[in-house]
Amino acid sequence: MKIKKTYFFAFWSSVYITVFTSIALVLLAYFFLDIALNLGYLLLYIVVVFSFTFLITQYRLEKFIYQRIKKIYDSVSILDTSDFNKTPITTDIDTLSRDVQTFAKNKQLQIKNLNLREDYRREFLGNISHELKTPLFTVQGYLLTLEGGAINDKKISKKYIKRANKGVERLIAIVKDLDLISKLESADLNLNKEPFDVVELVQNVFELLEMKAKKRNITLTFNKKYRFPIMAIGDEERIEQVLTNLLVNSIKYGKIDGTTTVSIEPLRKDKLLVKVKDDGEGIEAKHLPRIFERFYRVDSSRSREQGGSGLGLAIVKHIIEAHDEAIFAESEFKKGSTFSFTLEKFEQL
Repeated sequence: MKIKKTYFFAFWSSVYITVFTSIALVLLAYFFLDIALNLGYLLLYIVVVFSFTFLITQYRLEKFIYQRIKKIYDSVSILDTSDFNKTPITTDIDTLSRDVQTFAKNKQLQIKNLNLREDYRREFLGNISHELKTPLFTVQGYLLTLEGGAINDKKISKKYIKRANKGVERLIAIVKDLDLISKLESADLNLNKEPFDVVELVQNVFELLEMKAKKRNITLTFNKKYRFPIMAIGDEERIEQVLTNLLVNSIKYGKIDGTTTVSIEPLRKDKLLVKVKDDGEGIEAKHLPRIFERFYRVDSSRSREQGGSGLGLAIVKHIIEAHDEAIFAESEFKKGSTFSFTLEKFEQL
């Protein structure tokens, strides 16, 4: 069996103390007391001193280590005290050192994650403040102008009321999207999962966005002709919202006279992969990890010109994850983007 390092420490400490005290006793007896010590008594003394010293040293060493490390654990385990209930406290120095180093690395990672979350929280608050402030100030500006006398000019008042109404509509859209995300994050949104035809759903969204796409002369199309229904299980209304948001983004940031293509592919026996691919401006690699964050915009100025709440992709991600599915984003800058998500395949009996 492997002998604990503390035993070696106690053993050699006892040897040193025993040798020192024995020599001191012999010298004291010989030079000061003028007594010749009996060899048997001297050996007994050595055995007793060594045994007593070894036991006391070992006991105190373990108790000392345990108490001090316990204090360290109590003082540094501010993030998750359950970490130390998973493994017993050890008195082996090497093992203890490794455990503390591992603990320190884990806590550093947790602290880093907390700092990232705090940065994200600050950024989110700044973004939401900006998103709400812009339409509020716009509405306020038009109303103040009307109040200042412009309301008497029918042409100007009608134009300004219409613009103020657009600002209010944008505020309502932001609040609705925030409410939806809140429900998705708190699992408060009940999904009505039923079988539906993905091909038919995509076609319906194409028709819904046909006029918006025509404004930029963008063609919405399938990658091939689907002759038969492709059935999936999910909340059809929410998946329609996912497709609508992805297609709206492809129209906003797609190339004028370009094409947005939707494909439906078998991923596994029980999964489908729906892809929305455009040939637009694409997304730089540095932005890809964050595009599903709330209010994160790749190009803030252009994004705000295009309108929207800035929550579209965040909503898409939450809806897909609420279905226990996954969403992916691929893009090549200046060449286009592809957003794809999985759906549970419905197997007809």
